[in-house]
Amino acid sequence: MPRPTTPSSVIAAAAAAAFLLLVPSAAAAPQTQLSIAVYPQGRNSTAVHHYELRCDPAGGTAPKPARACRVLASLVRPFAPVPAGEVCAQIALGPQEAVVTGRVRGRRVWARLSVRDSCQIERWRRLADVIPGFGRTLAP
Repeated sequence: MPRPTTPSSVIAAAAAAAFLLLVPSAAAAPQTQLSIAVYPQGRNSTAVHHYELRCDPAGGTAPKPARACRVLASLVRPFAPVPAGEVCAQIALGPQEAVVTGRVRGRRVWARLSVRDSCQIERWRRLADVIPGFGRTLAP
């Protein structure tokens, strides 16, 4: 014989269902969502281009978001800073700068990129498909 339904059992069932809908499942991939600000003349200039990038599924206003998401997925720490003590040639390719904020695979990101020395240039080249405004083919 089925048990009678009580108001408290209905409320408990509704609360459990709401909890399951609000909490992401353990199998869900961590989210990648970035805001990218590119300053073609440096951050002291008023010129800025804003882009958004989302992955899984790829989308946003960044050019070629699917390619950008593949690049991000291929790099362990795509926005890692240049290691302290790294020797970098003092070669500048221009005033371009970018600021990237958001999350990559669920991890918070805040990165500032420039083309003011060889280490920073290589960092930006590695991310050329993610951050518009600086191609990887430019030679120092």
